[in-house]
Amino acid sequence: MIRQCQPQDIERIYFIINEAAQAYEGAIPADCYPQPYMPMSELEEELKRVTFFGWEANGELVGVMGLESIKDTTLIRHAYVLPQWQRQGISTKLLGYIKELVATPRLLVGTWADASWAIDFYEKHGFSLLPDKDELLKSYWDISQRQIETSVVLGVVVG
Repeated sequence: MIRQCQPQDIERIYFIINEAAQAYEGAIPADCYPQPYMPMSELEEELKRVTFFGWEANGELVGVMGLESIKDTTLIRHAYVLPQWQRQGISTKLLGYIKELVATPRLLVGTWADASWAIDFYEKHGFSLLPDKDELLKSYWDISQRQIETSVVLGVVVG
């Protein structure tokens, strides 16, 4: 049920990300919640660097999680499951699968500081909030200062 996403999956990945990102409405600062949450042009750029893996159910992608290797670190990028498929273990299975692929000593994920459900999920799976999040966000992500101010980074040692 887990497979590597292909270029022809871009429309479905776009749909999954933007549907699932509706959970951020009212939880993160309004100036950090554009519509669509991830424009197609941004996703096209992400696909040049990020390898997506998806959970397929009934022949259709219902969840995605991406990996991006930078320097000595691997980043989880864009982990989303369609709302009607959430709380069924899909993110846990995708995360377990991705952890097996990581060849770097650590795995990092950035998320919104106010997305408590995301932080709880990663902590439940062995990740810890990292105190040097500003430095990490500036080193491994290409995001605005505003997003740095409103985000956290969690990490886990792998391999």
